Amino acid sequence: MDWQEIIFKFVGGLGIFLFGIKYMSDGLQKTAGDKMRGLLAKYTSNPLLGVLVGIIVTILIQTSTGTTVMAIGLINAGLMTLRQGIGVILGANIGTTMTAFIVGIKIEEYALPIIGVGAVLLFFINKKRVQYIGQVIFGFGTLFLGLSTMGGGLKPLRSLPEFTDFIVDLSHTPILGVFVGTVFTMIVQSSSATIGILQTIADEGMIQLKGALPVLFGDNIGTTITAVLASIGASVAAKRAALVHVIFNVLGTILFVLALDIVYEVVMWMGEDVNIRMQIAYAHGFFNVTNTLIFLPFVSVLAWIVTKLIPMKEQELEFRPKYLDIRLLANPSIALGQAQHEIIRMGNLARETLNDASSFFFKRDSKTANLALQKEQLVNELDRKITDYMVKIHQNGLTEGESEVASGLMHTINDIERIGDHAENIVELTEFSINNKVEFSVEAERDLKLMLEAADHTLTRALYALEHNDKEAASDTLKGEAELDRMELEFRKAHIARLNQNLCTGNSGAIFLDILSNLERVGDHSKNIAQYVLRDE
Repeated sequence: MDWQEIIFKFVGGLGIFLFGIKYMSDGLQKTAGDKMRGLLAKYTSNPLLGVLVGIIVTILIQTSTGTTVMAIGLINAGLMTLRQGIGVILGANIGTTMTAFIVGIKIEEYALPIIGVGAVLLFFINKKRVQYIGQVIFGFGTLFLGLSTMGGGLKPLRSLPEFTDFIVDLSHTPILGVFVGTVFTMIVQSSSATIGILQTIADEGMIQLKGALPVLFGDNIGTTITAVLASIGASVAAKRAALVHVIFNVLGTILFVLALDIVYEVVMWMGEDVNIRMQIAYAHGFFNVTNTLIFLPFVSVLAWIVTKLIPMKEQELEFRPKYLDIRLLANPSIALGQAQHEIIRMGNLARETLNDASSFFFKRDSKTANLALQKEQLVNELDRKITDYMVKIHQNGLTEGESEVASGLMHTINDIERIGDHAENIVELTEFSINNKVEFSVEAERDLKLMLEAADHTLTRALYALEHNDKEAASDTLKGEAELDRMELEFRKAHIARLNQNLCTGNSGAIFLDILSNLERVGDHSKNIAQYVLRDE
């Protein structure tokens, strides 16, 4: 037996198969556009809708891992609640069965012409959309080429007594099958790949359906490792979502292993006349659909369990407006007042974002950076929601004076949103300095600390002036902005002098000057808010 050929064909075939799945998935994502994340965030108002969206997105991008990681990212950003995320994760498990059904279609002999068609679309047509479709077709053909290569490499194992004995053990010991499926999927980090390998082995007659089922169930446990890895360093809610994914698949596997004989009979009834690859696809679909139906009514219970298991407390951000009530639109004057309350809340969040960015620069705490970025996303969300609300207020009619106030507030919303952007820029500049081990001189850090404090004071006075219509606070803001301009000029000159004396590196100089510029712009936007308050003078 030529072990080199077996290993080379298996490893190479697996690589081609994984490349095919990834390349097809990337093409599908590009073809579907960049709206998948938005779709997840927008249309998951309840767990059932979350399941449907999870199914659709996973079918479109052909990776449950991608959908699950996106969901965890949205939960981490606060744009999706834990309960919504659970629904999406359940739906992703159903959507991923589509890959097993694709593999179930035995078209290996057509793999090369399919790749050829994809290559023509990719390399000979200039239209981007056609190229993306070519990428999908190319990946689709490569997937089957990988399966064919793996199958050819594994064929000789049928005559190896040790391998056949191991398969017999798998058939008689379901727990061993679950373990093998779990560990292998953890290593490969793709349940689609391990299920594809299982389908190939079964198609070569090396394992029967009943022995393949526990391995299939283990694959579903192993795929949770990616979600767990994605949650490392994320928020508590994201960690809880990853734990739900683990609990869901582990409990489902236990139930299905206990009912293995019944599951086998159901799968045989569903696909008695199809090849074993398609039977495994049926089993995969049956597992995930049934598991979802069992656990969907208990989404709240699952959320409660993981909250108890991961009880850590952290700042919870409420990613929705607090004061914008559509029922008040019938009375535009009151609605305008509510909008102003929401704008003040938005402004305070922008100020907190700036403070968190400042803290991240000096303390290098990644949790603070994550919190700053979450708050900046909330500022962006409030920008959209408040603007929509203000447009509706205008449509319901305002007096001339109220219309002038509303127009001023619209400009203020934009100024606050831009302050959030500048805080985000500071976080990104700090991350760059950390990743590139950029060191700052004591003088540079002292100057930045002074200017950050001045920017915070100026913004605080501007928001106070806006909330209380305080002319004195508005005047203080104008003085603060002028001081920020002076500081920016003075510190810039001082830093250039340090650079000329080789007391600071070029990288640190660029970052320092960019942070100064962002803080100076925070002062400009604070000044705009103050000038709105002083508009009558």
